Amino acid sequence: MVGIIIGDHEPIDRALRRFKKKYERSGILKEVKKRAFYTKPSVKKRMKLAKAIRRAQRALMEEQF
Repeated sequence: MVGIIIGDHEPIDRALRRFKKKYERSGILKEVKKRAFYTKPSVKKRMKLAKAIRRAQRALMEEQF
């Protein structure tokens, strides 16, 4: 559960901004979107492999520069 402690004289806008940042960093929204529909294990495996390939290519490009 994501929560923040609001100071005595803290504006609500600032507190809301802190909450939004904490919410995004926790990955809750990402998890909800991931669980919104069923993904077959074979598709998960394919996506994981594609992500690894992209990560390796990015590392190779950074190494060249």
